[in-house]
This record gives sequence, C-alpha cells and structure tokens, in this order.
Amino acid sequence: MDYGVLLSNYERTAARGSERGDAGVRTSQQHRLYACLRAAILSGQIEEGTRLAPSRSLAEELGIARNSVLYAYEQLAAEGFVLSRRQGTVVARVGLQQAPVQTPEALPVLSRRVAGLERPSGEMSDLLPFLPGTPALDEFPLAQWRRCMEHGWRRIGPGQMGYGPVEGNVALRQAVAEYLRVSRGVRCEAAQVFITDGTQNSLDLCARSLADAGDTAWIENPGYYGARAALQAADLRLIPIGVDADGLAPTADDWRDRPPKLIYITPSHQYPLGAVMSLERRLALIQQARAAGAWIIEDDYDSEFRHSGAPLSAVQGLTADAPVIYLGTFSKMLFPALRLGYMVVPPALAPVLRKAAGAMMLRGRVAEQLALAEFIEAGHFTRHLRRMRRLYGERRDALQAAIERHLTGMVTVSGGAGGMHLSTRLDAPVPDVDVSTAARAHGMVLRPLSRFCLPGTFTTQYNGLVLGYGNVPASMMDGLVVRIRNVIETLTG
Repeated sequence: MDYGVLLSNYERTAARGSERGDAGVRTSQQHRLYACLRAAILSGQIEEGTRLAPSRSLAEELGIARNSVLYAYEQLAAEGFVLSRRQGTVVARVGLQQAPVQTPEALPVLSRRVAGLERPSGEMSDLLPFLPGTPALDEFPLAQWRRCMEHGWRRIGPGQMGYGPVEGNVALRQAVAEYLRVSRGVRCEAAQVFITDGTQNSLDLCARSLADAGDTAWIENPGYYGARAALQAADLRLIPIGVDADGLAPTADDWRDRPPKLIYITPSHQYPLGAVMSLERRLALIQQARAAGAWIIEDDYDSEFRHSGAPLSAVQGLTADAPVIYLGTFSKMLFPALRLGYMVVPPALAPVLRKAAGAMMLRGRVAEQLALAEFIEAGHFTRHLRRMRRLYGERRDALQAAIERHLTGMVTVSGGAGGMHLSTRLDAPVPDVDVSTAARAHGMVLRPLSRFCLPGTFTTQYNGLVLGYGNVPASMMDGLVVRIRNVIETLTG
C-alpha cells in the first residue's frame, strides 16, 4: 500500500477545511496520520485483517518522526481499530463496512405523523408582495418597543434569568386578560391565560394534551395549514369539514358517524375564505360540542382588523363554561419575530394543563414578555392597532379597486370584511398552482387556494389565490395587480 498517496489524498480533503482547527490552523502531524488511517479503515480502503507497515519503515516512507507513527498506532489501538500483535499492527475485524451511497430511494423516512408536511413556499423572510399573514412591518413603532425592551432588561436580575413560570409572566397575563375582556368579549381571568411561543405552539399543546393518538379532529376545509400540521403531527385522525358563508358547516351525519374530540375553527374570519360564523351556528356548535365531549379550538388570529361593522365577540364568551380553548397571537398585531401568543382555557382545565405544559415545554423570553406587558399597559398597543386598522382598510380598498379595474372576468373575490388578506376564485381556465409559480418569478407570492384543502378533497371551486395585502402599500397595488393580470394572460394565452 502506498501510504504517501493515501496521506496526500487525505490532506487534500483536509485542505478544504474538514480537518482544520477552529481558527484554520492545521492539526499536528501525528494527528493527521491517525485521522488518515482511521478514515481509510472506516471507508474500507484499508481492509480488516490488513497488516499495517512497521512504524520505523512507515516513518521513513512518509518522512516523519517515528514517534508520530507510534502515536497514531497507539490511538487507533485504544479505540479498537487495530490490534498490536507479535507479527505487527493489524486492522481489527469488527464488522466495519463501507457505508452505502444514499440514493433518493434510500433517503431517511420520517414518521407517518409528519408524512407530507411541508412549509408552504414563500418564506416570511422574503417579504414579497401578497404573502398572507405579513403585517406592515415598516409601520411598527420600533422606537417605543426598544424603550420597553430596555426597561424590561433593567428589571431582570439573576432570579428572573431561569425558564420562568410555564404559564408566562404574570404582568403580561393580566394585561392580556384585561384586553380580551374589553375588546373580544372573552370570559377570563389572568389564571386562565397561558403565554405561548405563538399559535403553532398553542395548537401543538392542545393537540397533545386534549386528545390521544387516533382520536378524531375536525378541521375547516379549506383551512389553515398550520392547524393541519399540528393535529397530524399529534397522530390525530383528521376529518375535513366544509365551510360556507356562515363558517364551519358540519352535518348531522358528521356528528353521528365521525364525532370529534377536537374541533378547530376560525369563526371571526375563516382562513382562508374570509367567512364569518353566524351567531346561530356558534351557539349550536357550543351545544353540540358539549354534548359530544369535544373541545373547540377557537383561533382568533386577526379579528382586531375588522373593516366593516362592529367587532365580533369571541365564541368563547357566548356562554358560561363553554368547552372552548381560545387562541391568539401577537404575530399579526405586532411582528412575527416576536414569537409570542396566548391561550385562554376554561378555569377547571387551567391547573391540569399547567402540569402537562410544564412537562412538555419550558418558558423563556422573559425580557420580551415584560416589554410586551409594558407596551400594552402604556397604551402603545391599542394606538398601534387603531393605526393598523385604518391602514389595512385603505390597502384592502385599494386592492379591491385594482381587482375590479384589471381582473374582472378573471377572478371573483370572497370575504374581505376583515383581516389582512383577500381570497379569490380563478374564473380564468388556469390552475392556481401554475399562476403561483409564474408569479414568484415576477416577485410576488400568490398562495394557491387549492393548497389549503386537505389532500384528495380539492374541487374546482377552490381553484384560486390568497392575496395578503398587509405588507403592500396602497400606492403599489394597481401596478402589482396589472402584473397578476399579465401572468394570467400569459398562462391562458
């Protein structure tokens, strides 16, 4: 065996950084020889049972000190790669085999719980026009937030640098409870509020704490992809329930044949279609869920931004002891990177959920929670919401007007009474996925409506686009909609 060639090839690989120290300094001569021989044994270049060259002759061949060879052999022997015998140093027979090269067919297979889960295209970091759920980040009062953060850090001492209470900071929980009682009609005290890392974290906690693997969960169809992901990852049986102009529309057969353990709804602004659940249906859902022993998960993700009519009260507050877990997030109201949300649970559930949550997750973000509590208490939060409500209303109006001017006969708009997005149905004979792909090349994120349906449930009525307008200035709307028209015309051309 030509050990010189072996070491030379290895060092070329090392020169690309794989065997350099943290500061880019080459490792010692003796360690390079040890690492080279070890890699050759593991890869099968030096087979089991092979007798290595005597230390003296190998040192002469490589032009290095004999002690360097002795070190390499001793280290290999200590790790069990070689054996020192009377006839010399021999590679041990321990069943080492060359690892097979992975092909696409041999890639690792994930669990059935997460099979098919994939983040929709269009990352938040892109901040491209029409990405749903993106607030007007350039309008956020960053200077006021920085001051609140500075105050928060000043209040933190060694005693507050641990994980903190699993329910979250008490000042923030009190601020959230007061805000929800006044603005959303939620029946709650601070003891019922849990601060979470956002809606996805809340959904995961609900799915794992309130249902067992194999239990049935109802989800809106089409509906929020994140809810589908959380429930599926908890190994629940997902049942798609259709929605109409009054929101989630389960049938008598659904209640009889597929009774749920969990029911996920977005009643104030159905995501993505924009329907508002009627009062009659809200009350009926509470009554039927209570009779079935089911929990309702009410995701109130953007109800603060209602552009016509009075704000709607939450389902949670309609009746006493409603079996409702109420979820909210600051990602839409403030900014997504904050990663703070909240859950409001029935009083009887709070102590037992506290134990489960304490075992499954640890709380942090102490400074952010203190800052957010001050941000709310000082009035910055409500002033910001008022400004954003006006701003999003203007942007919604500009988008609707541009659609009427440039996309009449191509799309039909649904919803639009609130929130930060419009849902549209494509009247033009082209798949929404194709429009979405083509639009990305033109600097826009148009989410295909069909992707919000559970696999196997798509119908042509859900061939459309979801247009988020929160991050699009009204002055840009007309030109961007013309760009959408050009994309559709090119595809239908």
